[in-house]
Amino acid sequence: MPSLKEIKGRIASVQSTRKITSAMKMVASSKLHHAQVAIQNMLPYETMLEHILKSFLAAEAEAQTIYDQERPVKRVALVVFSSNSSLCGGFNANIIKLMQHTVEGLSEEIGVKNIDIYPIGRKVAEKAQKLGYNVMGNFSNMVDHPNVHQCIEIAMDLGRRFADGEIDKVELIYHHFKSAGSQILTSKTFLPIDIESELERDHERDLTTNMVTKKTQDYLKKNSRKKEYRENETKPLNDNFIVEPDMNTVLSQLMPKMAHLMLYTALLDSVASEHAARMVAMQTATDNADELLRQLNLQYNKSRQQAITSELLDIVGGSVNN
Repeated sequence: MPSLKEIKGRIASVQSTRKITSAMKMVASSKLHHAQVAIQNMLPYETMLEHILKSFLAAEAEAQTIYDQERPVKRVALVVFSSNSSLCGGFNANIIKLMQHTVEGLSEEIGVKNIDIYPIGRKVAEKAQKLGYNVMGNFSNMVDHPNVHQCIEIAMDLGRRFADGEIDKVELIYHHFKSAGSQILTSKTFLPIDIESELERDHERDLTTNMVTKKTQDYLKKNSRKKEYRENETKPLNDNFIVEPDMNTVLSQLMPKMAHLMLYTALLDSVASEHAARMVAMQTATDNADELLRQLNLQYNKSRQQAITSELLDIVGGSVNN
């Protein structure tokens, strides 16, 4: 059995660790709030662009551009989103695992040398270099400071390579942020763009709370749906568009904007998911520290009581002998 001094030292160590995990949880919660605000600020642009594209597709479904034409796949680019730091649970491990699984599946058809990796995040960049993949640049700064201009530059580079025939397919691997307690690992095709499937994807997000309790999420989700329904009722949109000079020309301008939006949305989702995962991991670590402190305090009190009882017995035994 450990001595009282050893138990007291362990209690002090666990208390120190608990202070760190609690502080990291509060920092992650603050960063998550800023990430949710960034997603919320992007939503009006996303809503309007999707509404215009849906209206165009309904008007003329046969319109095509170079960005939505499928062709035989000979070279693929993967844009993988991770974090720059750790202590966020299985966030990075799940991303890296899906990346490796995707590369293994594609390498059987086209070979590893024909797969380019665009790593957005230091963790996935280090792993891709270690595995010997074709790493196309360093984009780690985008995770700490999400910037739409850098997303546009990457999207334009990928679009140019796709238009020139250098690559035949681009896939995104990231976490889709639904709420503070739910982040879905997602792999979807970036180029060629399938407008219909992209417009019908899951847009549901909870951007109003950092709570991870299921009851809280269900309650807020129910109320937010009622609020969105009332807002949509009071703000009808005019769908009577006049397209000039023609549908294909307009779509050739809108499709790159859709690509920029897809990449920027994936970045914001990944950043928010990282902070949510870190917040949950630090909350779990703090709860575990509380449980460990409870057990150590109980053990300390038992050992102290045994030591006092033993000393009393010794005193009583000595007085009896005298």
